[in-house]
Amino acid sequence: MISDQLSVIGDQLSVAGVDWHERFSQQATWTRELRAYAFDKAGLAEARRVLEVGCGTGALLAELPARCTVHGLDLEPARLSEARVHARRARLTNGDAHRLPYPAQTFDLTFCHFLLLWVEHPADVLCEMRRVTRPGGFVLALAEPDYSGRVDQPKELRPLGRWQAESLRRQGADPDLGRRLTGLFAEAGIKVIETGSLRGSPGSSTGLGRGTHPLELEERELEWAVLEADLAGFVPARKLQRMKKLDEEAWRRGERVLYVPTYYAWGRV
Repeated sequence: MISDQLSVIGDQLSVAGVDWHERFSQQATWTRELRAYAFDKAGLAEARRVLEVGCGTGALLAELPARCTVHGLDLEPARLSEARVHARRARLTNGDAHRLPYPAQTFDLTFCHFLLLWVEHPADVLCEMRRVTRPGGFVLALAEPDYSGRVDQPKELRPLGRWQAESLRRQGADPDLGRRLTGLFAEAGIKVIETGSLRGSPGSSTGLGRGTHPLELEERELEWAVLEADLAGFVPARKLQRMKKLDEEAWRRGERVLYVPTYYAWGRV
């Protein structure tokens, strides 16, 4: 029964060849070390109620400890349907991050992960996250990219970063939001405790790799599935396939570098 349910949901989510739960799980590996550190500092061990805003398919919710009540909110019903399978303890809500459907001061800890670049008014979303967090509680933004600082080597692959940033803008995202994250926290009235950038894993889209620890083939294929979905209708297929071939050859030669600066911030209410 569960396998049938996952199959149907997976068909809905694998738009343009992207398995989004697989993608969100991949992104979760990039922030695993940061989450362990930040959640510890923010008192997750003592938290009674925790909220993830923009929980997607539940990749992060599934990892939260059983001792606390876990809530997740997302705008996409199909993603919440899968989250109900992957994070079965979580209390899930379909809703808009700009208008969180929770009373003030409900949660001990509220967080998001690769979310703020996608919302229309990120400062308003952070204000809402602050509102629903109790005084003395914590708000965390665990990962927001800055595509203006993307590095692609060899130089023939540099257009990929420009194309993807422009495609994200066309989709309504702000691909450079990461560099503004600290200012957005201050604007929302959250007392910033720490900010920084992810170290990432070598070769990943959040880590600087020089061929010594290249991405596995499966990971590279997932990166390209996302890239092709982003660029469909924007970059001619023939040109994109040429870039894909150059990318594959660069990985084989150990010359590929792919790095997107990705920032985090957390603070107290």
